Amino acid sequence: MTRLTAEFWVQAYLTRLRLYEIPAFVVAHGDNTAGAVLIKLNTLDGQAVAYQRSFDLMSGERTWVVLSEGQEQDVDAALTKQRSFDPDLWVVEVEDRQGRHLLDEPGLKD
Repeated sequence: MTRLTAEFWVQAYLTRLRLYEIPAFVVAHGDNTAGAVLIKLNTLDGQAVAYQRSFDLMSGERTWVVLSEGQEQDVDAALTKQRSFDPDLWVVEVEDRQGRHLLDEPGLKD
């Protein structure tokens, strides 16, 4: 199975968010080809959630799981720590008071 490059996936994700008028931007530009992608959902009330891709060994499915959640500065600290381990990592920040991130939509969840 062919995998999408990280850059292509990020651009497609940003386009999908724009269609729903959900503001988002790249906070950290990782490796264009193979960089992992983290999503930070900022609900603009001092709270945030960071999501990372995970692979379920039992089902073989790729899913989005919570990496960190709580006060925005704590989530930012967790993302900074992850970037210190992996400089090829992408971070996309989504800003939505309703908490929409679209990661459960077809084409984004798998």
